Amino acid sequence: MDQLELFDLPNPCIGVCQSNSRGYCIGCLRSRDERFNWHLKPVEERAHILKLLTQRRARLNAKAKKHTDSPQSGESLDLF
Repeated sequence: MDQLELFDLPNPCIGVCQSNSRGYCIGCLRSRDERFNWHLKPVEERAHILKLLTQRRARLNAKAKKHTDSPQSGESLDLF
């Protein structure tokens, strides 16, 4: 049995509407197809997109953390 959605799923747009080199919005991380007609998409599709955005944000944060944790060229590793 499907779970009944009691509240409308929010639009994840944060007003930073600019695409990166892969075609994803740098603000909300949605593709063009995912952004287009958000309010007309079925609830199930919007919920799926929101799950994808959570995964994309986690990968982006992990990549940023890896980049900040690795030493820059010329830096020495702090072993102690």
